[in-house]
Amino acid sequence: MHAERPHESDLPAGIEDEDYDDRPPSKSQVKRDMHALLDLGKELVELSPERLKQLPLAERLYEAIRQAQRITSHGGRRRQVHFVGKLMRHAPAEEIRAQLDVWKNGSREATAAMHRLETLRDRLLVDDDALTELLQDHPGADIQHLRALIRAARKEAQANAALQQGQDPQRKQYRALFQALKDLA
Repeated sequence: MHAERPHESDLPAGIEDEDYDDRPPSKSQVKRDMHALLDLGKELVELSPERLKQLPLAERLYEAIRQAQRITSHGGRRRQVHFVGKLMRHAPAEEIRAQLDVWKNGSREATAAMHRLETLRDRLLVDDDALTELLQDHPGADIQHLRALIRAARKEAQANAALQQGQDPQRKQYRALFQALKDLA
């Protein structure tokens, strides 16, 4: 039996009428939720066993996913994937989705850090003051090694600028400088 909805004038301040909606989800919403879990299950079937072990999966769900990965016939695999979707009803779907998002897109913090390092590397290649600023931030850095990498990367950039169209540019020193900056961070 549904709880009776209070009259709007009886609601406490700041509480909206829709907060009292105690109806069960619509059939369409339940169906959308089931399809979302099925899609999540399909994604899990595509993961490597190492990645699967890192997720908060019940043993039965893990085994069902591994079984689906081993099935080669289309119909059998489809049935097993639907079974995985059914088992997903009891899994922490939001935690799993969050981890998959991190694996797909990398964490936003890590991406931002990489962009900062790339910007710093580009500044080091054109501005000698950037090295001074870097050394102020990291006084224990190996200045000779950094200067050698910067010189080599600049030389590499000049050689790349002189390449004919269709020739592949060299990136070894450019990458080495980035790696050194990454190690500093």
